[in-house]
Amino acid sequence: MIISASRRTDIPRFYFDWLLNRLGDGFALVRNPMNFHQVSRVLLSPEVVDCIVFWTKNPGPMLGKLDYIKDYPYYVQFTINPYGTEMECALPPKDRLVETFRRLADRTSAQQAVWRYSPVLLSGTYPAEAHLEFFTKTAEALRGYTEQCKLSFIDFYPKIRKRMEAHGVSALTEGKKADLAQQLAEIGRKNGIEVSACGNLDLAAAGIPRAKCIDDALVSRITGWRLRLKRDTGQRDDCYCVKSVDIGAYDTCGNGCRYCYANASDGAVERNRAGYDPAAPMLCGTLLPEDRVAQRAAKSDRCRQVSLFDLDAEQGEKWQ
Repeated sequence: MIISASRRTDIPRFYFDWLLNRLGDGFALVRNPMNFHQVSRVLLSPEVVDCIVFWTKNPGPMLGKLDYIKDYPYYVQFTINPYGTEMECALPPKDRLVETFRRLADRTSAQQAVWRYSPVLLSGTYPAEAHLEFFTKTAEALRGYTEQCKLSFIDFYPKIRKRMEAHGVSALTEGKKADLAQQLAEIGRKNGIEVSACGNLDLAAAGIPRAKCIDDALVSRITGWRLRLKRDTGQRDDCYCVKSVDIGAYDTCGNGCRYCYANASDGAVERNRAGYDPAAPMLCGTLLPEDRVAQRAAKSDRCRQVSLFDLDAEQGEKWQ
């Protein structure tokens, strides 16, 4: 079983102590976002967790506590975008984030530190030229500190459409997306970084593979185990991620990104974060009398160890 921590919120930045307590207790309670009173009890023991996939825009708070998760394989998807505080309201300056990325890679490995460039959005403030300039500068700074960059273009979900229009962001044609993605991928290649693309953008002919943010091949390289995992049919049709269990909660991320689909409003985030208790079994929430708690089925998906014939020499050492 792969744990996603989390598509819904930034656990490394805001809730890492909660996660450590959950790992210590061996379980977390997770409310179903589609069925409010349905709660899953998710086992988190090393025997069933094959890997933890972290999603974050600032993993600084977790860096001094990585020894506490040494029994778990993991990798960290760290988003660094070119946007200012009008779009990403509560993030440190970009140079500090790049330095944090380098520290993360030093503490873990270039394989475990994955750069996300997402979402790519274009406006008068952020034309294609601004993306190319920022991506070049950042790729050069991260050369040797990461092996992968996963990019995706903005999706105009109904809850963010008005916000994006207010910032002058408009939809791109598939041709313009492909042209920009190819230029970004070439910059990545020059700096030893493989760029892959999320969503329905098929650029295989241009040498840009489809991205899997929850990536079974990467987990195998990190752990040394071949995994028996299927594509996650619970995601959108053009998502190629494999199955995972997300332990986060919507409307809890304090990064304040205007393009974020995981927060309904700043007010909802403020209310939920006020209820945060790092010792609680549920993130920013409590059990209610009407709730129905069910034990989620959990098992390791490891099927065999990877042999030397399975992995190229460049794919890195087995996770220790």
